[in-house]
Amino acid sequence: MSIRPVKRLIQSKPTLEGAGVHLRRAFGFGNTSEFDPFLLLDDFRNDVPDDYLAGFPWHPHRGIETITYVLAGEVEHSDSMGNEGSIAAGDVQWMTAGRGIIHQEMPKGDAAGRMHGFQLWANLPASLKMTEPRYQEVKEAEIPQITDDDGTTVRLVCGKFWGKTGPVDGIAADPIYLDVTVPPGRRKILPVETTRHAFAYVFGGSGKFCNASGPLSVPTEPVGWADVKPPTDAANRSLVLFDRGDEVMVQAEEEGVRFLLVSGKPLEEPVAWYGPIVMNTQEQLRQAFSELDKGTFLKSEK
Repeated sequence: MSIRPVKRLIQSKPTLEGAGVHLRRAFGFGNTSEFDPFLLLDDFRNDVPDDYLAGFPWHPHRGIETITYVLAGEVEHSDSMGNEGSIAAGDVQWMTAGRGIIHQEMPKGDAAGRMHGFQLWANLPASLKMTEPRYQEVKEAEIPQITDDDGTTVRLVCGKFWGKTGPVDGIAADPIYLDVTVPPGRRKILPVETTRHAFAYVFGGSGKFCNASGPLSVPTEPVGWADVKPPTDAANRSLVLFDRGDEVMVQAEEEGVRFLLVSGKPLEEPVAWYGPIVMNTQEQLRQAFSELDKGTFLKSEK
């Protein structure tokens, strides 16, 4: 068994999206090959309603899947397939855009005005770029929560982990999407298949990941790594990109640590990407935007 070294530590960056939603982007746009099959991760945590209520009005997608996981507040969804719904704290929306969909996502805060969630984009392989769109809405009660003997809890959004299977199915990238909480002071080893790309996104408390790179000030040798304290600004809202290995090791600090742990099998295909549309060639990208202009973007069932 081999612990995955930390390849890079990234602090999420403030970004404006949609009609003026203030969020933080952990990765996305530019070269995302190290995250393949994932393209983008946004953290839309906010407690100022004016900074998020304008939302994400009607816009198109093609060639990807969008995964929205809400922790506080609500997100109302409607799309060109006739789906309408609302996901609240603990719920997940998994939308396969396939050959084309137009939708809107409108966030609403909780009673205290707080809105918190994540949106992850997963790429579709060339063979499924033009597949039929699909929408899955999963409520909190449907998501398995596993508690280990040491108090570590894992919410299993998608994939198989510790003998359980998440409720979202039929996803091309075969992702494993976990929400992990490690209690204060605990050291935890979590399995991740060697063939997958994997990352963690810390959003509560703080912790140290074994073999961390420079920004965490942790030695590259495993001996003594847990005795080195990282700077506080490398904890919350930090993305940890892992190198190869079949395990991830984390040491929780005194307040514990909570993070997303996401892995998927790389597609290793060319990416042609502009805005909400991701294809394999520039010609396919031009065709998609031409169809948007002509009003032929949405395809009827074959």
